Amino acid sequence: MNPDGKSRRRFIHDLGFTAMGIPLLSSLSNNDSLFNEEKKQKIKNGKEPGKLGIAVVGLGTYGTLVSTALEQTNHCYLAGIVSGTPAKVDKWKTKYSLPDKNIYTYQNFDSIKNNPDIDIVYITLPNSMHAEYVIRAAQAGKHVFCEKPMAITVADCDRMIAACKKANRVLYVGYRLRYEPYNTYMAWLGQNKIYGDVKKMNAGFSFVIGDPTQWRLKKDMAGGGPLMDLGIYCVQGFEYVTGMDPISVTAKEGPKTNLEKFKEVEQSVSWQFEFPNGIIADGNCSYADNANMLRAEAEKGIFELTSAFNYTGQRGNTPDGPINLPKYNQQGRQVDAMAYALKTKGKIYTDGEMGKKDVKYLQAIYEAMRTGKKVMLK
Repeated sequence: MNPDGKSRRRFIHDLGFTAMGIPLLSSLSNNDSLFNEEKKQKIKNGKEPGKLGIAVVGLGTYGTLVSTALEQTNHCYLAGIVSGTPAKVDKWKTKYSLPDKNIYTYQNFDSIKNNPDIDIVYITLPNSMHAEYVIRAAQAGKHVFCEKPMAITVADCDRMIAACKKANRVLYVGYRLRYEPYNTYMAWLGQNKIYGDVKKMNAGFSFVIGDPTQWRLKKDMAGGGPLMDLGIYCVQGFEYVTGMDPISVTAKEGPKTNLEKFKEVEQSVSWQFEFPNGIIADGNCSYADNANMLRAEAEKGIFELTSAFNYTGQRGNTPDGPINLPKYNQQGRQVDAMAYALKTKGKIYTDGEMGKKDVKYLQAIYEAMRTGKKVMLK
């Protein structure tokens, strides 16, 4: 059962160069590591040579993570910010030595088109705002990195893709786990059938949500509840381990134990995908529980992540023992890989089409949940 030693060594080699064996980047030079430990140069009044400038739109929790991660990247840097909160602007301006000309509000955002320091706009806003700002960024002539889910509706995804295509700008979606070693090792094991054909999968991602006034609990801003926020990780896990797209789905909403907090969105949902070759994948997500796992049952044993989807702390096992792989800053690794692909015109698959496909699957899960019927996926 032990994975072929040569193959596994190749996977470890690919860890730094081709997103761990999954064809996300067409190539990365063997002399150009995604990361080094050298202290990064601070921007003063202009562009960092050889790097792409990124403006982060939205300075909430995830915008903070992305901004911090950009201090560890080789191919891009934090060039600007977009925020409606003056206190945050002052903090970011001082911390990252940002010039005034690279700081924007939501009102003057469109004038970013006149700023040559900024090559890429990274959208970290609530889900309902993704479409508007992706389209506006493309119209301003900027490449776009957008957080997932890409949008609330498939129609919005189509509008976003069309706007970027019309402007000849790229649209990449922030699927950080497509660059994270433990998850991509799971994909390598599954797609290469290291333990034989995958027969069944399970995934769960849940946490107990706090502040009842936050945007994640407002349907018009989030598009739904934990499925949009957490379930998308499970959907992606099924896709990259099997290397296939689901063909049908059934789903069921869980009970609501707090009717006030969950008056607009589901508290939990479970679903079952059917994949080609008879593979069954059971997913669940919740805002009132704790779960974080991705498991594949194959012909020759089980391989799994017992801590799968968080920003840190991945753990896992195979029939041959614990998984032991390098750790990286996930946001930094992702954004640097995407920036490198943009610089070198390399092919990358975490794009708008992947984002649109997942939104279609999320909406199909909701349809199956509402109707109680199996939904076929084209």
